Amino acid sequence: MSDDRKLCFVIMGFGKKTDYESGRTLDLDATYEAIIRPAVERAGLRCIRADEVIHSGVIDLEMYEMLLRADLVVADISTGNPNAIYELGVRHALCPNSTIVMKEDAGRLYFDLNHVSTFHYRHLGEDIGAREAGRAARDLQILIETALASGKPDSPVYTFLPRLRRPMLTEEEFADLVDEIEAEQLRLAELIHRAEKLAGDSDHLGAAAAFRAANTLKPNDPFIVQQLALATYKAGQPDQISSLIEGIRIIDALNPDQSNDPETRGITGAMYKRLWLATHQPAQLDMAIRHYRRGFEVRGDYYNGENLATCYDMRAELQTNPNEALFDQMSAHKTREDIVANLRPVLEDQASSERSDLKWIHATMANCLFALGDDAAANFHEVQFRSLQPAAWEIATFEDGRSRAVVTGTARKASR
Repeated sequence: MSDDRKLCFVIMGFGKKTDYESGRTLDLDATYEAIIRPAVERAGLRCIRADEVIHSGVIDLEMYEMLLRADLVVADISTGNPNAIYELGVRHALCPNSTIVMKEDAGRLYFDLNHVSTFHYRHLGEDIGAREAGRAARDLQILIETALASGKPDSPVYTFLPRLRRPMLTEEEFADLVDEIEAEQLRLAELIHRAEKLAGDSDHLGAAAAFRAANTLKPNDPFIVQQLALATYKAGQPDQISSLIEGIRIIDALNPDQSNDPETRGITGAMYKRLWLATHQPAQLDMAIRHYRRGFEVRGDYYNGENLATCYDMRAELQTNPNEALFDQMSAHKTREDIVANLRPVLEDQASSERSDLKWIHATMANCLFALGDDAAANFHEVQFRSLQPAAWEIATFEDGRSRAVVTGTARKASR
């Protein structure tokens, strides 16, 4: 092996995943980049992520070899990821020690693992605050060093069957396998980082090309497919309607009509909403409402909720039946009340200042409160949004929503 450091094999999900127990979306890549990899490398180990070993969804010889031969395994079981939990079970069966289990604090610990020592960390929204990332990385490094030094069994299998002996294999081809996996891991990470930077610079065509290449390396991963669909429709090539239709075709790989993933539902809803704005076909608006509504029901998140309320308002204007119009108006009103109720405790949390989405929380609060007719509170959140120095496109997005919300709020006050 060209690198003679001990090997840490990291078992975890990939990209942004929804934890259906807590109703939140977690950025597992942020967990890996901000906590796990820094802790592992500071402890002097080589870090390989398990996700790169699964080809076409098949757990094969390479995966079992890594689970057996790695000097250390770190298993993040946040979001109840079935692959991660299965692979953790295999590791516990193959190796008596040097296995660390970790999870995000608010998620459920499945009962079969209640007796296993578990390292906890905390997400703020989708991301991890700088202070928490630093704390968790330091504590995880200490835990890694302790686990490697002690040699004590941490596998429940070997704890309850103390006479069991660990299976052994020869070194043949293992070094080449590790090098190959590490190279593929770096290539995929570079593609995703490049795509995210291009998207942040509003080069959506370039971002789509990079995500498409990533999708070739890791076909049909939900995070990559979601981002590829998003970049494709935002690129607007060869024209707006064609790009939206292509984006819907791409995300169909995730079966959005049956999905409980708020990200999949939200992106699909956004494409149908834009198709409605371009074509004025009522069926497209109905589809947008269907997807946003399911995304909001699953998690109560403000992105799906605010767009759902906006779509209800737009559909109310089209209704020829007064009762149907009233239903849509009241649905929009109730959705905004729920969003405000959901976001208030988030803002009251002392750690809220570290949230990467703080500006969008204030923007959403402002627009919901404008639509609900509470201009004083809305103005406060608008000031907070602008104080966070949003980019020009972020201001434009906010102001577009604000103009719609003010019209809704004015109409509401006039009807009192």
